Amino acid sequence: MPRCRVNLRTVIFLVILQGAVLALFCSWYVQLTPCDSAPSNAKVHVLLLSSWRSGSSFLGQVFSQHPSVFYLMEPGWHVWTKLQKNGARTLRMAVRDLLRSVFQCDFSVMEAYLRESHNVSSLFMWSHSRALCSPPACPLTPRNQFSNQTLCLQKCDARGLQRVEKACGTYSHVVLKEVRFFELESLYPLLQDPRLDLRIIHLVRDPRAVMRSREESAKAFVTDNAVVLEQKSIPAAEVQFQVMQEICRSHVRINERAVLKPPPFLKGRYKMVRYEDMARDPLGEINAMYKFVGLEMTEELEEWIYRVTHGKGKGSIKEAFKITSRNAADVSQAWRTALPHNKVRRIQEVCKGAMSSLGYRTVNSEKEQKRLDIDLLVPREPYQFSWLPVKMQQPSSS
Repeated sequence: MPRCRVNLRTVIFLVILQGAVLALFCSWYVQLTPCDSAPSNAKVHVLLLSSWRSGSSFLGQVFSQHPSVFYLMEPGWHVWTKLQKNGARTLRMAVRDLLRSVFQCDFSVMEAYLRESHNVSSLFMWSHSRALCSPPACPLTPRNQFSNQTLCLQKCDARGLQRVEKACGTYSHVVLKEVRFFELESLYPLLQDPRLDLRIIHLVRDPRAVMRSREESAKAFVTDNAVVLEQKSIPAAEVQFQVMQEICRSHVRINERAVLKPPPFLKGRYKMVRYEDMARDPLGEINAMYKFVGLEMTEELEEWIYRVTHGKGKGSIKEAFKITSRNAADVSQAWRTALPHNKVRRIQEVCKGAMSSLGYRTVNSEKEQKRLDIDLLVPREPYQFSWLPVKMQQPSSS
């Protein structure tokens, strides 16, 4: 039987060649799967970033009612309430660090802002979270059903936050809604944290509609207004306009930072949504947001979204912080008949740059304001305000 002799040099060459091929393959694989992408089995963390009275409560419920989502509404409220004598710039890092812990289902950080003996009901608007009305937090509402806030308030309170932490750990997505950031740079450490797979959905709304809605609930914003304005002494008649100016400027700062010159770690993690687009095409916009964060739409959610956006009402003062069945398109236009034209002109002055940047046309007369056949929403250019996440991007056909 013939015997094959292999030269030692040949063996060494083959081993080196195998190593080179393996190294080349690994290098190619790493380029396709960047080191900062989260493991496929990790949680997705979503920040709904907006301002007061911009439709963020509805958007929060769009995520809260999803069976894969643990949702919490405005945890930063606790920071601003506990440290209300400060300004927004001073408090932004405390709010950010609170979010970092809550995103990781660590609620021990809340002890700094709650009384010593606290319950689940100590959390701001806790009953708005379907996850806190469902197992393992509470047996009331099965995960695949929609929660009832009234029943949840009655039956799902519990001592301590242990059930909250346990529930948080069982969901694939942790979604937090926040209205207390006025720039994006504060969130950079979260975007760079390897433990987080953070996506930011930035919700904006026509500032004239925001102004009209804020006026209906003006007393609720007295403390927050002072924080926004850095505790400055401002004539009472000017406070709302100064606050609106700060809000408008913040939307522009956030959007321009994310779109015009974004840092590499922000790519694929930011999406801007206009409330008016969501009001006109709820299912289309919400489907796009779900896709952006890796959630699947269900038939039950589609039916629920249709019901709550195709009601007959425009929303009352009593319903300001509730999610009820309304006609979303009518709600988005209500300011045009309800807000005095002199206030409309003033808002257009203080928010001129934001309205131009975000796609809202101004009106030049009361008659033009009340002509609902005149469309004041500038159509968006494709992909103008968002990227698809890196893992969802399709290769170019060219």
